[in-house]
Amino acid sequence: MRKSLLRLLPLLATAFLLNGCVHKQQQPNVVLILVDDLGWTDLGLMGSTLYQTPHVDRLAGKSTVFTDAYAACTVCSPTRASIMTGKYPATLNCTDWIEGHKRPHAKLAVPDWTMYLDTAEYNLAEAFKSNGYVTAHIGKWHLGESAIYWPVSQGFDSNIGGWAKGSPQLRKKQGFGGYFAPYGNPRLADKENGEYLTERLSQEACHFIETHHPDITGQPFFLNFWLYNVHLPLQAKADKVEKYKALVDSTQHHLNPTYAAMVEHMDDAVGAILNSLKANGLSENTIIVFTSDNGGHAQQRKTMVTSNYPLREGKGHVYEGGVRVPMLIYNPQLEQQVSVSHQPVISNDIFPTLAAMANLQLPDKVSAGFDGLSLDGVIEADKPLKRSALFWHYPHYHTLGATPYSAIRKGDWKLIRFFENEHYELYNLREDISESVNVAEQHSDKVNALKDELFLWYQQVEAQMPRPNSHYK
Repeated sequence: MRKSLLRLLPLLATAFLLNGCVHKQQQPNVVLILVDDLGWTDLGLMGSTLYQTPHVDRLAGKSTVFTDAYAACTVCSPTRASIMTGKYPATLNCTDWIEGHKRPHAKLAVPDWTMYLDTAEYNLAEAFKSNGYVTAHIGKWHLGESAIYWPVSQGFDSNIGGWAKGSPQLRKKQGFGGYFAPYGNPRLADKENGEYLTERLSQEACHFIETHHPDITGQPFFLNFWLYNVHLPLQAKADKVEKYKALVDSTQHHLNPTYAAMVEHMDDAVGAILNSLKANGLSENTIIVFTSDNGGHAQQRKTMVTSNYPLREGKGHVYEGGVRVPMLIYNPQLEQQVSVSHQPVISNDIFPTLAAMANLQLPDKVSAGFDGLSLDGVIEADKPLKRSALFWHYPHYHTLGATPYSAIRKGDWKLIRFFENEHYELYNLREDISESVNVAEQHSDKVNALKDELFLWYQQVEAQMPRPNSHYK
């Protein structure tokens, strides 16, 4: 299945370019692009025959594409916290989206989790700022209800659009139009009614790039560009929606024209940033990371949003459709870099990777506290990562149907633990990327070995656990 998918990646056909070497001496700028709810196959380069993403595809052509990249959680806030800290959500006790779901009569009682990015955590923005960077956050934040947890309290010099909420506010009674202004966002002043949010945020990003050129400020910059697209509500400009209505084919896996238009809006924003960097002579000294906070939102009630095929399920679920995400990293400091890597990587790798690439000086306790690893050796020469396994822990319920679970991926094997009935599922992802055949009974030794490693990890990160609910009905 992996080979058949990669045949759909014409930009990546060269496979591996090895033995890169550093040729830049100037401290690099960094742009981190995080898309909300973008699925693994929601890009042209990943095989979509409906969604048009020429700008992301162009970026991929000069980047390392990680085919086995994962979000640290199947929902947004925990993944965002992991990116900012380099730690697993379980380490932070930030294991569900903020505010989460209330299930007082479920079989299990969920733990009280941390519903903010703790300001005591040394984070990515603080690392850049302490190393002489100008830091800006533009877009979604969703890491705390109170403003004391918003970007300007977390190491960013400026914040446009980042606040408590995780999606655009579509509230007709209050006059808020979701993706169309007025936004009802206290960190984004309204301009013209009907303005589209993603276009506005990309304009703000380009303005930041133009006005914070290192030749002007004397400082490199870190731009944290976290899009609200393609999170619900399903809204896009009418002309784009009509375009995709004419392109939808019932034989495709992707069938929603409005979602397709939202993907194109996202791609336009990426293109605007790439063009701004080029126009300002910064393309060859700006590291770019592109990824998503969780898998694609497969279905909302009776509405099909996107398809993560061949992956199983989507956002909120422990299966690959909920956690496997696109990830591209471009490092212009290298003469050449690996085009494709199949090594499993995860959101908590981003902080240590950027710290290594930008040569950031970090306190020893920060580097020692990372759960993630730097990917710079992978990007330069596909050096094997010295890591035993990847882990997920979600001791919560989700409205999309998920019950409390944990998972471990080690090599090609993935073990899932469902807490309600202490049920285990085992899959070989190389042979069964769709997780269609549970082989736990046939490989009991493998199940036991992975269980032991998972349970040891619980102890290491002091993971919070669901418990029997005395109010269960």
